[in-house]
Amino acid sequence: MVKKKSASSQHEKRIAANELFTLPLNEAQQRELRNLAALPDARIDYSDAPEVYVPASDVQRGCFYRPVKQLVSLRVDAEVLAWFRGRGISPG
Repeated sequence: MVKKKSASSQHEKRIAANELFTLPLNEAQQRELRNLAALPDARIDYSDAPEVYVPASDVQRGCFYRPVKQLVSLRVDAEVLAWFRGRGISPG
């Protein structure tokens, strides 16, 4: 029997994104975050962050970028489709 060319590929083990892209904090980093969280706002040094002021005359309204969109056909897992539909997004 000839194998169908449209057969799905073998399933791979799923890994959560936070496991791929997030490294656990070491003790020194955790201690630094705790110290920063305990610091009152009045003691935060903003000297290296310049203040940004935009005059009201420079603000534009109604000038939004509208990207060109193209219709595509895409096959996704049922779980992915359910995730989109669960958030009110209808991908097709």
